Amino acid sequence: MEFKEIATVSGKPGLYKVLKPSRSGVILESMDDKKGKMVVGASQRVSLLSEISIYTLTEEGATPLLEVLKTIEKEFAGDTGLADADNDEYKAFLKHVLPEYDEDRVYVSDIKKLINWYHLIRKEAPEVLATDTEEPSEGSAEEPSSEAGEA
Repeated sequence: MEFKEIATVSGKPGLYKVLKPSRSGVILESMDDKKGKMVVGASQRVSLLSEISIYTLTEEGATPLLEVLKTIEKEFAGDTGLADADNDEYKAFLKHVLPEYDEDRVYVSDIKKLINWYHLIRKEAPEVLATDTEEPSEGSAEEPSSEAGEA
């Protein structure tokens, strides 16, 4: 599964895998254990996670969600330690992961949602969180074999 295939539906909990478009909207499958399918029409707001960013105080003004999720994976490898945390702990967590986040525009509820999404993606689609540093080493290992095939 690719990151651009994961969506959230406004007013509904959890994340959904985008299966395919339909005449009346888009067909989604929940990423929880139930794997329920539903058709979401134009009246409901569907957001692809690849289009979501977190507000920052940097010149760009935001950091893509995928970057933040990969940073969480690199730093914590699944153990965020926020099971019974208070609001200050959630803010400190995001400050550690994304030091330049905009504290006035990113709410604790957003941080909780981020952590829930991280755990769900880590469970159901861990390949999304794989770091990019692994790919070049695989690509360089393939090059000699393709050259040898041409000779």
